[in-house]
Amino acid sequence: MPSLERAVLQAEILKQVEEGSDFYTDEAIVYQGLRGKYAHQIVNHLERYVDGRVHTNSIENFGALLKRGLNGTYVAIEPFHLFRYVDEQASRYNHRKEAQGRKLGDGERFKAALSQIVGKRLTYAEVTGKTPGTTTQA
Repeated sequence: MPSLERAVLQAEILKQVEEGSDFYTDEAIVYQGLRGKYAHQIVNHLERYVDGRVHTNSIENFGALLKRGLNGTYVAIEPFHLFRYVDEQASRYNHRKEAQGRKLGDGERFKAALSQIVGKRLTYAEVTGKTPGTTTQA
């Protein structure tokens, strides 16, 4: 996100989140005005952290795991590749509880990842953002 200002954040939300979706947030002022487009429910963290199904714990948990991965495992990331790191962490998060409640082992997670790349091709230019034979200026 280039900015966390209300207009910028809401424009991105409108672009990424389907209208009518359930949308749970805290009381931050940047989310005000979204009720008409979403089933927007708010949890007031001054009163409680969970109100029935309404909470922000899942996204806060994902954010903490993402930061831990970026800062601990991938210490020098390029902004160009950030979406790839986020996708990897999202996959890990989404598959953390599978196979009747047990966590997937590394081998099972690897097989699941491989099954999703069959027939796809990743080129040098896509990975680096440049074509072979070009150099970047420092």
